[in-house]
Amino acid sequence: MSQLPEKLLAIQFKYLGDAVFLTPALRALKAHQPAAELHVLVAAEIAPVFAHLPWITKVWGLPRTRGKARLRDSWPVIRALRREAFDRSVDFGGNDRGAILSFLSGARQRLGAADKNSFLQKTCYSTVVSKETLPPPYVQNHLKLLAAWQIPPPQSLALELAADPALAVAAEALLPAGRVVCHLGTSEARKEWPLTRWQEFYRLARAAGFSLAFSSGPGEREQALVTGLKKLEPDIFALPPLPSLPTFLAVLQRARAMVSGDTAPLHMAAGLGVPVIGLFGASDSLWRAAPNYPDHQVVKNSEATPAGGSESCLAGIPAARVLAALTALTLPPP
Repeated sequence: MSQLPEKLLAIQFKYLGDAVFLTPALRALKAHQPAAELHVLVAAEIAPVFAHLPWITKVWGLPRTRGKARLRDSWPVIRALRREAFDRSVDFGGNDRGAILSFLSGARQRLGAADKNSFLQKTCYSTVVSKETLPPPYVQNHLKLLAAWQIPPPQSLALELAADPALAVAAEALLPAGRVVCHLGTSEARKEWPLTRWQEFYRLARAAGFSLAFSSGPGEREQALVTGLKKLEPDIFALPPLPSLPTFLAVLQRARAMVSGDTAPLHMAAGLGVPVIGLFGASDSLWRAAPNYPDHQVVKNSEATPAGGSESCLAGIPAARVLAALTALTLPPP
């Protein structure tokens, strides 16, 4: 009797930006076992990131409220996962929630990275890798974890996403062709380029012949950044708050290029194949996200940066350097 293909479950319960960096490791899993079913379990709000990758069998979205278990909503998903009878699961998040879900999934082999003093994580995984042995950069971290199963890295380390083609017409109405999208907001104010720098960049880029579109997250603080920039430059084109993550992905796919600090939209744009310029400070995130990008797509702050608080880590990046990096990209015609 021929052996049935394996069923693999990849788990990650972290932030939206972290999820995008998972795709090279997912490709490595699929390339190692092309006939296997590859399922992905993430928080429900992150599921659209993977929904249109054709080589993923199924994306499972688990309801999540930070600080709350939501067992009543989660248990039906967990029961359905157990019915799949997974052969292997790998938890790329390395946190207690992912460890528990690894165990509850019922997978026969369960791989995960554990904190040195976490009895829970070490108990939930059947194959344990010490977090201390994994490199900080996201992509290399995930691939080193898979090496515990002798899974080689994929041919390309590029991020990979796909937008919903059914939203292409709606995206066209929101973002005119040929625009460079500039994303103002991030999850932390210290990772944002100051509005006065964006104002200077807008003037320089417009004089150089670039058409820009400004965006930010839907939250009140991030939308206030768009309002603040409009006060400085009333003529800017700004995207409205978009109704959903799938719509935002479809809009991003239309961008000629993207300029942004270290935040999920930058990484999503890169995954969609959009040329990007990432603005990074000398902080921990630089050594986790930036290594995935070629040097010419990264603009680093060369000045000393604050150790904490809300002061921007990017304030020392001059607008002229960002424009030079954008100009040096090989861009599609506007």
